Amino acid sequence: MSVLRVLSYNVHKGFCSSNRFYLLEKIRESIRQVDADIVFLQEVVGENTRHASKVVGWVNEGQFEYLADTVWPHFAYGKNAVYDHGHHGNAILSKYPIVNSENIDISVYSRSQRGLLVSVIQPGIYVICVHMGLLGWERQKQFLQLLDVIENKVPDGAPLIIAGDFNDWNGALHRRFKRSLNLQEAAVQANGKLAKTFPAKRPLLRLDRIYCRGFKAMTVKPLRGEPWRSLSDHCALYAELKLLE
Repeated sequence: MSVLRVLSYNVHKGFCSSNRFYLLEKIRESIRQVDADIVFLQEVVGENTRHASKVVGWVNEGQFEYLADTVWPHFAYGKNAVYDHGHHGNAILSKYPIVNSENIDISVYSRSQRGLLVSVIQPGIYVICVHMGLLGWERQKQFLQLLDVIENKVPDGAPLIIAGDFNDWNGALHRRFKRSLNLQEAAVQANGKLAKTFPAKRPLLRLDRIYCRGFKAMTVKPLRGEPWRSLSDHCALYAELKLLE
């Protein structure tokens, strides 16, 4: 495991950006082509009985299980948003064994249910899948919760990857990541700037990130063009991370 191939992707519950078309099968085909070792997913549906009765081709199993299929034998899922007809949240798919996983609620108010999915992947790599809120003050509080999680659950110096949808359109959180956590953002390390990932059809905002410790980013790129621009409202973000000795 000298180099890890990592993918972070907000799958928009399996629908295109306009919510008109259900595209989970095409999403599965596309992420399979990338063949990442670890996949960080946001807005993954665990269950939705309303869609199950109305959407043609709806997958009744959890979307994380359907996407993992035979490519990623190890996966973890954390419910963030829970409602009468189901739930959705974050997921981590891995080719390496996940030895421990915990979902931590970082919701600041009831209408915006968010979480951190914290997993340990052999041989001792800590990974956190993140989906933060839409409001600036909300994200600032969630960042403090993330700090607490790292301090209490991640050993000092352990290899760490934090990836997901940070909704940090103005870069305020990014500055705090550098100042408070001393983490490298993969696209900045490899390319000198954060990657534009939203909206997928014409990316302007730098919302999706991969922060790491104990790695050097070798290659980082947002996945643009077809089929990606037609699948979700976000571009997927791909990185090759070299594990440091």
